[in-house]
Order: sequence, then structure tokens, then C-alpha cells
Amino acid sequence: MGATGLAARLAAARADALVGREPERAVLDRMLAGAPDAPVVAYLHGPGGIGKSALLRYAARQAELAGRLVVPVEARFLDGDPRRLEEAAAPACAEPGAVLLIDTFEQCQSLESWLRETFLLRLADEAVVVLAGRVAPDAEWSLDPGWAQLFAELAVRPLDAARSDALLAARGVPAVQRGAFVAFAGGSPLALSLAASVPVAAPGAPWEPTGDVLTTLVERLVGELPGAAHRRALEVVAQAYVTREPLLRAVLGEEDTGAVFSWLRQLPYIEVSPEGLHPHDAVRATLAADLRWRDPERYDDVRVRVSVAGLQAVRSASEDDALVRVAEWMFLFRDQDGPDELYSWRAHPHIEEAPLRPADVPDVLDMAEEAEGPASAAAVAHWLRRRPGAFRVYRYAGSGAPVAFMAILRLDARLPEDTAEDPVIAAVWDSVEAAAPLGPGEHLGVRRFAVQPGGHQRPSPFMELISRRTIADEMRARGRAATFTVFEDAAQWGRYLAEAGMPEVVSVDVGGLRQHVFGRDWRRQTVDQWVRDRAGAVVTPVATWPGTAATSDPGDRLPPAAFEEGVLEALRTWHTRREFATNVLLRSPLVPPDSADPVADLRGAITAALDALQTDPVGVKAHEALTATYITASRTHKAAARRLGVPYGTYRRHLALARERLVEHLRQAATAPAPSRPTRA
Repeated sequence: MGATGLAARLAAARADALVGREPERAVLDRMLAGAPDAPVVAYLHGPGGIGKSALLRYAARQAELAGRLVVPVEARFLDGDPRRLEEAAAPACAEPGAVLLIDTFEQCQSLESWLRETFLLRLADEAVVVLAGRVAPDAEWSLDPGWAQLFAELAVRPLDAARSDALLAARGVPAVQRGAFVAFAGGSPLALSLAASVPVAAPGAPWEPTGDVLTTLVERLVGELPGAAHRRALEVVAQAYVTREPLLRAVLGEEDTGAVFSWLRQLPYIEVSPEGLHPHDAVRATLAADLRWRDPERYDDVRVRVSVAGLQAVRSASEDDALVRVAEWMFLFRDQDGPDELYSWRAHPHIEEAPLRPADVPDVLDMAEEAEGPASAAAVAHWLRRRPGAFRVYRYAGSGAPVAFMAILRLDARLPEDTAEDPVIAAVWDSVEAAAPLGPGEHLGVRRFAVQPGGHQRPSPFMELISRRTIADEMRARGRAATFTVFEDAAQWGRYLAEAGMPEVVSVDVGGLRQHVFGRDWRRQTVDQWVRDRAGAVVTPVATWPGTAATSDPGDRLPPAAFEEGVLEALRTWHTRREFATNVLLRSPLVPPDSADPVADLRGAITAALDALQTDPVGVKAHEALTATYITASRTHKAAARRLGVPYGTYRRHLALARERLVEHLRQAATAPAPSRPTRA
């Protein structure tokens, strides 16, 4: 059979396998038939695995049957660059009746306005466009009187129960099993297909998504692996934004990394792009979830290794590439959202960052005065004279005028002219000299300005790039004793920065505006350790600035209900280290302020309190109830009662008393006088 014949058969089979989606298909059919009232642009949107790509394949098949030219574009490979999109979609501008299909449009969402207002106007006569992405279209499509008549928004929803059942029936799943599959998948065609591929133990046997099923799903998804190195490579691919051979070598240390990398490139669920290797989203999530369930310690270890490799990549990158490497590192933490995803990993190719040029100075001063007032502009002017190389400016691509700027100051000595002209820097030096003076060869890093007029310091692409530059500077610096970052909007950023180990150190009035300074002492926690801790399950308060203990919520200041809930949450998450590492008690006196491993110290304090319960027969029973329920992790309370050999009602009384006694023991430990510690010279 020829390649063309096979391609046709594949397309036909895929079209036949598309279940439901009648409303969406009806719109596409009218577009492809050239109906007078049909839209010119259809925008499919919905979550991953919902069937958007299947609808694009349906449109492609129908267009080919109608003799139309199909122009497929995969947006994930465009890097948000309008020039790449123009090149990939060029045939649709030359061939009348062409059908332009753009998948994963969320990867170039920043081009939406340009696409609507500029590029689509160049399409050939009778051409139509279908976009598919995870993000809903912006309102301008409907608000514009012209586009409102030519545009159709098609939200791709989960399949209802009947259509989910029909999809499973088409895949040959017996009727007796389909109800459980439908309940598990929640209408996601991808999840339904994965579930349908899992054999049950015996005909008619019940099915539910247990850990064993997850293992089977992974096995069916990835197939038989050649060896342990290949499994470890997939674990890395599931965590990293993009995998290149040097990353595998850094994480795995395998001599045959080249061969493993070549094997990865051939896998059907791995996309090969100019950046490197990307797994399909569903595959990434499944592999990560499987490892976390199967081996939590290994899961944390892989994340830590990928994080450390990311640090090395940032340090070895050129100045221009450093921001890209930071963004790749930040992908590890995409589920740990700050305010509106402060540290988003996504690219912003429509914005250019560059060192300050002399011609930029007037614009920078104007922006500073507009955003923060004359007093702040005077401080900017001082540092423009003293440290022009500390400034970076941001422009829209193709534009010469700066629209935002930032400055990171490297300071190794207090100079009278600096403190006289900039009250923020004067306050920083006061704090340093009072709490942690610099030693020989040490310096401070101060992200002094982050200015974007019109949306000052609100989350935005500019603030994301400023944050990345700040992180890159921290990762690449040598001899830095401490770092500070300055925000006017403490309500927006203060709590997030404190939780990240940067409490507020001081606030300063500058021309009537309060500037808040947040600090971190790298002598208390190195950059390398911070990178490891952030990726793993360790939550550590040791990076807080000296003298900021008030931000740590000591146990004796916690409301009694909050302290008790912290104890119970620690018990509930005893075997899930990552969740345990978010416990409020980690910042209580139960954990020494200079702890190298706060998680281990809190676990030790709880274990000691458990042991201390055994002072009388009632305490022994309390200890047994807590141990059987949480420490040895019985699957249910009734299972714990059976293990202890007591009636369930008796067990519940023992457990309630045990919790009360444990909380009281820990409260006493948290309020006991701490041993004196030598002060820092």
C-alpha cells in the first residue's frame, strides 16, 4: 500500500472515530462548503485532551475531500514570533479557498490581536481559518462589528454521559464496564481513550482508577522500556519544560545519554521542536503522577536534579539566553502560583529586553516620574549617573521607545552620595549594618527599580521578564551576601515574597509613596541550596533576613485552633512529604530558626511528643491509636481498629483522646523557653 493510500485510510479512520461534536462539526461543514452565512474564522477552545485536535483533523479531512488546500500550523513551534507564523501560513495567502488550521494557539496567544487586525486580512479569497487552543478568544472578535459577523467561538466541552458511552462502545469496551470508565474520565476523550485501553482483570470485573490502574495506563502509554536508563530519562522529560541532551547528561550522568536521547526522539508521544523534546501534555501529567504515586522520594529527587541542572544552565548561558534558561527552570514550579503567576515560564517574544542606551535616559526619567513621582525620578537620575550599566529597558518588538525599565545595583560599600540621594538605599545599608554587616569580598544585590507606567508593578509580561532577570542575576552572582527587592505594592507581593524566603526588612517614604524592601541573606541559605529546596519537599525559613522573626508565626502566637489544625494536618500528611512540607508548624518554635532540615526537625518533634504520651496505660493506648492510624498508615480507621484488636467505637474514643494529648504536648514544647544561641558578630 502506498503512503498516500495509508494516509487516506488513517484520516478516514480518525474521522470515523470522532464521536459527538455535532454542533462543532456543523459549523466546520458550513465553512468548508462556502455557505453564505458561514463564519470565516472558527475558534475552538477547551482544556487539554478535550478533542480540539481531533476536530482540526476532521476539518482537514473534509477540506481535502472538497479539493481545498490544507495549511496546518503547529503554534508550539512558533515561539510566539509573528514572522514564523507568516512563513508557516503563507500558502493560505496565495491559494484561493485554502483552509488554515492553527493548533495549540495558546502557545502564541500574544499574537491574537495582530492575527485579527493584520495577518488575516491578507488571506486569499474564500480562505477560512480554524484556531484551536486552551485559552478562550478575547472579546474584540465579538465587539468588532465586522468580525462579529465572520467569527464563531466554539467552546469544546466535555462529552456528556451518552456520548462518552458511545466513544467507549466504539473502542470495544463492554457495556458492563463503561459506567465506571465514564465516571473516571469526566467526559475527556483522552481520558476515555486511555481508560479504554486498560484491560480488566476478568470479563465483567469492576473497574476503578486505583494506583495499579495508573501503572497499567503508563505501561500502555509508553510501552515496554528497554532499560532503567530509559525509564529515568522519561522521568526527566516529564519534569523539564524541554529536554536536551546536556540536561539528560547532567541529571542522569549516563555514559549512553546520546543513545537514550535518540530513543526519546523516536517515541510517538514526544514532540521534537527546535528547542528540544516535549512530551504531550497528557503524557507529561501521567508520567509525573505515576512517579509521585509510585516513589515520592524519587519524584522529589528527579525534580531537585532537574532544578540544579537548570541552575547550571542559567550560569553557563550568555546574557541574552539567561532569561530563556530561567523561564525553563521556572516551568518546574508552574503549579506553585504566585499572584497572577508572577513567575510565569511562558515566552514573551513581542517584548525585547536590552541594556540601557544613552538615548533611553529621557524616557526612563519620564517613566519614573509618571509611575512613582519626582522624588523617585531623582533617585533614578542619581543611579543613571552612577551605575548606568545596572539598568535594563523593555520595548515592544520593532519599536524604539522604552515602555518599562528595571535596575539591579551591585553595592559593596556605603557611600555618602548614594545614601543622600536615595533614601531606600540608605535604609538598606542601615539594615545590613545593624543585622548582618558585609564581610571581605562580599556585596549586596538590590533590585531597586521595576517601573512600568500605566500598570505599575501589577503582574504583566514586563514584570515577569524583570523577575526573570532578577533571578538570573542572583543565580549568576558570585560573592553576594544578600539580596533585596523593592516594591511599592506590598499588599500585592508581600505575602508571596515572605513565603519564598524574602520577608519585608524595612519600608521607606519616598516623596509620599511608601517603598517596601524585602530581603534575603544568602549566607544563611546559599543559592544552590535554595534551588534544591524549592524543587524538593523542603520548606525552610532559614533564608529570612535576620531580625524578622515576627514574620514566622511562632507557635505560641498561633490561635489554639490553628495550632491544633497544624498538628492534625502533620499527621494526615505524614507519608506525603511534599504536603507535609507546607505545614504552618514549620515556622513555629518546634523547629529551630537555623534548622538545616525543618521537615526532619518537625517530624522529630512530633515523634518525641508521641513517645512522651506513653506515661500511663491511657497514654499507651493513645500512642497506639495515633501510630496505627497515621504513622503505619492504615488504609481506613476501621482497618486501624482491626489492627489494634478493639471495637471501632473504642478506637474512636482512644483516637480523640490521643489527638488532644498530642496537641497539648506539642503546645508545651512550642512555648518552652528556647536554649540561648550565640549572636552573630
